[in-house]
Amino acid sequence: MAEEAVTTLHAELSRFGRAEEAFALLETFLEVGRPRLESALLDPRVLHLPELMTDDRAVVQGLIDAISNEPVPPRRLLVSTERAYDLDDAQARWDFTRLAYCSNLATVWSRRRRTTYFEVSHQSRATYWLPASLKAQYFDAIAAKGWAIPAEWLSAVAKTPKPWWKRF
Repeated sequence: MAEEAVTTLHAELSRFGRAEEAFALLETFLEVGRPRLESALLDPRVLHLPELMTDDRAVVQGLIDAISNEPVPPRRLLVSTERAYDLDDAQARWDFTRLAYCSNLATVWSRRRRTTYFEVSHQSRATYWLPASLKAQYFDAIAAKGWAIPAEWLSAVAKTPKPWWKRF
């Protein structure tokens, strides 16, 4: 059975005129992809407010301060520090979309963590990996909300993933 083609879309804050545009596109993705998504996780250890964030700076800084004031669980060998966000909760989705770009690592996973759909790493790199059917739904939702789809996203070419045995 052939896998669905996947498009890689780069979504660093610097690609957008305002950080809030990236947040709106991530919020839209979480809404559209919800049936396929299981978890949204981020590393809460080092959160840093991006310079490009404008509108919600004080609110997001409050979220960061609240997290930094929480007791730190003891570190255990081979156990990562993760903070999970309930994708069925609108406030949790809002919090995640702002904090994802503040974290060293934030990820949106598919069911049973088989596929990564979105990831921010080192607060500077952000990427979507979208199967063709989800990409079409996502782009339709972006347009319906009146947001512009970045030009480089429109020209991105979908590629069929290699079979698992050829990936190594």
